[in-house]
Amino acid sequence: MSLFKKSAFISFDFDHDEFLRIALVGQANNDDSPFEIIDRSVKEHLTGDWKVKVKGRIQRANLVIVICGQHTHNASGVAAELQITKDAGKPYFLLKGYSDKNCTWPTTAGQQDKMYDWTWPNLKLLIGGSR
Repeated sequence: MSLFKKSAFISFDFDHDEFLRIALVGQANNDDSPFEIIDRSVKEHLTGDWKVKVKGRIQRANLVIVICGQHTHNASGVAAELQITKDAGKPYFLLKGYSDKNCTWPTTAGQQDKMYDWTWPNLKLLIGGSR
């Protein structure tokens, strides 16, 4: 029996938290992972309107995982990606990148958005419960 893995787009602060993305990609490679990473935020220059290109990437994913670090509130790219996600009606969740540090929300997060602790059981629950 094959396990259907949900495809995820990762939004994160390139300037401060790329190693968190690497860690999440590593977890996606676990045998019992309910998700696979299909795309991620972009730092390199995209020709034309980068938001249109990112929108296409987000639309191809089943859900968006927003990794929150200490400087996420200043990451304009993360804020834009989350707004694109919300406008597209894609499921998403905020993942606390550090258990021992104060992590901040993207400026486009809503008051109802909760930041979840980064644990394997939480990831499996949050991703398994996404549409």
